[in-house]
Amino acid sequence: METVEQKNKENKIETQYIKLVEGQFKPSEAADIIDSILDVKINFHKLKRLSITEGNCDDLCEYDNGRINELINAKLDAKSFFNDARLHGKKLKINGTLSIEIVD
Repeated sequence: METVEQKNKENKIETQYIKLVEGQFKPSEAADIIDSILDVKINFHKLKRLSITEGNCDDLCEYDNGRINELINAKLDAKSFFNDARLHGKKLKINGTLSIEIVD
């Protein structure tokens, strides 16, 4: 895993890039990688939802599940994509770099 930093004129880090995934993979390997990443994000949002409503017996639990649903749908789309690649005997190339920026 490679980490690259961009610094400003004062030599302070403003942006950091973390290469999470890079390479060619069998569809089953790619599915494992992407499913794991999406599962972590889904669980993050579920825990956030739980912490918002925890301890409040009057809460109607009307949390915006939009992001959770987006991630679940992305997981379903990815599964279809990986199955199609598998059926056609293809490999998949994944380039996943995370960009982190300091904002005001």
